[in-house]
Amino acid sequence: MHRRPLTLRGVGCLLCGVLLVIAANLIAAPVLIYLAVLLFALPVVAAVAVHLPHRSGTVSRVISTDLLTVGETSRVTVRFDLRALRAPYGLWRDELPAAVTGDASGEYERGSTSLRYQVTGARRGVSALGPLLLRTVDPFGLAQREQQFGDTSMITVVPQVVALEPLPVRVGASGGSAHSRSSRLGPGSDNLTPRHYVPGDSMRRIHWRATAHRGDLMVRQEEEEASPDAVVVLDRAASRWARPGIAPDPLFETAVSLCASVAVRLVQDGYGVNVIDSAGQLLGSLHGHEDDRDGLLVALATVSPRGESRDIAALVGGSAPGPLVVITGAIGDVDADRMRPAGAAAPILFAAGPADGALPAAAAHGWRTAEISEDTDLADAWQDVIPMPGALHG
Repeated sequence: MHRRPLTLRGVGCLLCGVLLVIAANLIAAPVLIYLAVLLFALPVVAAVAVHLPHRSGTVSRVISTDLLTVGETSRVTVRFDLRALRAPYGLWRDELPAAVTGDASGEYERGSTSLRYQVTGARRGVSALGPLLLRTVDPFGLAQREQQFGDTSMITVVPQVVALEPLPVRVGASGGSAHSRSSRLGPGSDNLTPRHYVPGDSMRRIHWRATAHRGDLMVRQEEEEASPDAVVVLDRAASRWARPGIAPDPLFETAVSLCASVAVRLVQDGYGVNVIDSAGQLLGSLHGHEDDRDGLLVALATVSPRGESRDIAALVGGSAPGPLVVITGAIGDVDADRMRPAGAAAPILFAAGPADGALPAAAAHGWRTAEISEDTDLADAWQDVIPMPGALHG
């Protein structure tokens, strides 16, 4: 963004000079010419004084929250190292993308090295903060200079995660409770099985008692309970979400937020959760680790409607998972009648803008259904469809 070199006051000064020249010729007053020359010279000298000094600087930003949720506020600290012959005084502004809102501007005082402001997540996506703009004006307010400094910094706005009630029953792929097996490693488990040391193992995991007993270096291998699988499907088919002239689609934003919330809820309930889209693409796999959760939210930050839907049974591979949650858009009666829960122990269907008979048609096949809109309280919608003890399908 480039501003004109003169302020409105500077332009007015030049116009006054022109008027004085005209007046000097009309009334034959040569003294007005001298005043006109002075008015012409002042903006020129001011512009030279503002634009001549060489300035360079480095900019770095620290965002208090790595992943900013829609509706969440985060603090941004801008460290600005300005190199100039004379430290200027003026106004600074950090360019903000449409994904966030906030007041990223203020007065730049001589010698400032740290600038701070707050932003609030407004829209999912990966966007850039910056560049930093510094606007300086001469002491008379006639000339101005706006200069960009530093590079941009990326900020990721992820969908809002709503706290949902836990499932009142725990179901697995076989229709019962979770199985146990020694599969994933994790500290803190009571089930410890020693194994032989291999290069790369941490010395802190050495099992000294087993080492003394066997005469070989042994390390602890922790066992943990394996979780029954849960599947969350986000229907991204373009035909479900086509809203010409509306970007972003508020219904799709609600669906993405619900998808993230359900996945987090299920993993908190002890399930291993796979989140896939309607084409079968894996968006995230959650097994109780913070990195898994962050990876899913980052993936959901950039999803958009596209492609077509596949059959639910084909998406889940013909297996019978535990909870199966499908989040779709505007489905019709025929689409709903073709949907089968693929033997899921707890099939749940959310639809945004379904046809009048769509949800009853899906319910006839065992789905627990709910309609969602951009104003839906997701916690209440989830509470309405979660299965109660004795009300499980299959």
